[in-house]
Amino acid sequence: MAGRIEDYALIGDMQTAALVCRDGTVDWLCLPRFDSHAIFAGLLGTEEHGFWRLGPAHASDAEPPAAARRTYRGDSLVLESEWDTPRGIVRVTDFMPPRDGAPQLIRIVEGVSGRVPMRSELRMRFSYGRVVPWVHKHEGRTVAVAGPDSVWFDTEAETYGEALTTYADFTVAPGDRIAFTISWEPSHKEPPALPEPEQSLTATEDFWRDWVEHCTYHGPYREAVVRSLITLKALTYAPTGGIVAAPTTSLPEEIGGVRNWDYRYTWLRDAAITLSSLLRTGYREEARAWREWLLRAVAGDPENLQIMYGIAGERELGEAELDWLPGYENSTPVRVGNGAAHQLQLDVYGEVTEALHLAHMTGLARNDYASVLQLKLIRYLEDHWNEPDEGIWEVRGPRRHFVHSKVMAWVAVDRTIKLIESGDADGPLDRWKQLRDDIHRDVCEKGYDKERNTFTQSYGSRELDASLLLIPQMGFLPPDDKRVIGTIEAIQRELSTSDGFILRYPTDGDDEGVDGLPGDEGAFLACSFWMADDLAMIGRVDEARKLFEKLLSLRNDLGLLAEEWDPRLKRQVGNFPQAFSHVPLIDTALRLTASGAYGG
Repeated sequence: MAGRIEDYALIGDMQTAALVCRDGTVDWLCLPRFDSHAIFAGLLGTEEHGFWRLGPAHASDAEPPAAARRTYRGDSLVLESEWDTPRGIVRVTDFMPPRDGAPQLIRIVEGVSGRVPMRSELRMRFSYGRVVPWVHKHEGRTVAVAGPDSVWFDTEAETYGEALTTYADFTVAPGDRIAFTISWEPSHKEPPALPEPEQSLTATEDFWRDWVEHCTYHGPYREAVVRSLITLKALTYAPTGGIVAAPTTSLPEEIGGVRNWDYRYTWLRDAAITLSSLLRTGYREEARAWREWLLRAVAGDPENLQIMYGIAGERELGEAELDWLPGYENSTPVRVGNGAAHQLQLDVYGEVTEALHLAHMTGLARNDYASVLQLKLIRYLEDHWNEPDEGIWEVRGPRRHFVHSKVMAWVAVDRTIKLIESGDADGPLDRWKQLRDDIHRDVCEKGYDKERNTFTQSYGSRELDASLLLIPQMGFLPPDDKRVIGTIEAIQRELSTSDGFILRYPTDGDDEGVDGLPGDEGAFLACSFWMADDLAMIGRVDEARKLFEKLLSLRNDLGLLAEEWDPRLKRQVGNFPQAFSHVPLIDTALRLTASGAYGG
């Protein structure tokens, strides 16, 4: 059985990622890309669907022991796990070197004290656990082949096969270092080069140390900010600059429920806000790469802008269900692909334009086509901003006039007006100023409930929505506007959980709610960070700091966050780790630091 979501560590090479549990089991790895088929899918099923466990030997009828300690080595993505056993202490170092050739997952076992019996259990199952590969020896190396894929397993330890699993049993004493590596290569090609684990470890540490040195944030929350930045960098697909929302699929928003989605793609919204955080902390190269990815993905067809693309800009992300996988803690269906790709989400135009605007304001070298694209997006919005859409939360119910979508359409027009006024683009300035005023007036007249002094989720509704917290952050209204303060206080009253975190919107249990889905979900962590931001903006800085630090306490021992927090079960839920949680963590830390609202 897979561990709790927060029991996992992330390692990756900026092209794919693995999740490593506290007991030394890799339960999730897709090769060669984030969105490839998994060779270890135990996270969404059972051990029969693929895993790699490396840790102290234990009785076959006993649970594998969990590491007593684990940490990332400095500011890196190199994971160290230590076990205290009756026979001594052992350390396992897990990492994936930034790719220069075949993708590799390297695991180095090191004896610390005593003599510790160890075991490696490697069960590869291709195509998300469905296909048993042909495992054989080739010139002294172990290789698993299935269709177009081959995975090569290299180690000094003696291995043997049993029950369609590759084992190694060995003992380590102080100073012993034994490495294990798997490398992927297309099955029709020559074998990958023999791994060099120690050199790769040094190179990986050097890479992350050098990258972190570019961080311009040195405030009191630096540890949390840097770990979040490293996580966001790990979710960036290096060859193209695309940024995945998370490296996993179908980790449930409600344990046992149906809200299970594939997040291994590039949402324009998620990527744009990720880019904003990277820019604010000194990472302009990532911004440049993402802008180039955006221009390639949208190409010459901005009228058919998708809300998400594949990590190389692919448009077709057809959704399917993997019915042979029982799901994480029996949460089905397990989905791959995402049917929301072709939804109309008008807010995306605002997020993309805001990211381009910030890149321009922070001195990123001008790209003429980026300005052309921005103008084309506004021309599209001129004709479509007043249509209903599926909104930021990708509802699968009827389209509505979501207030947040209209606000972000206003943002898109406002930032483009600023671009024209700066002299870096030409456009119908007076006409678009009128458009900006028209959208603003429409929202304030139709999306605001005067009786309750709050904006609402959509025109004519009484429900609230946490995305309304972005109204002051986007500059739609000033923080001291009574309508803004009223909305913040209404969301605190109506969308707070018992422990003070914020839900996205009301759900209706067994009945279908506004999102067209049955069931409930946890507190959406980004929304709680937005609340902390807003509280700081309206002068309630002590309250903001307390909420922020309470949110920091939800991170696992390695500083990682999933999409949501289940206030009933007191555990993380949703895909993991989630860019949409780590981005607002960074943004709120920057705001609180600027305001001096931190303790100690």
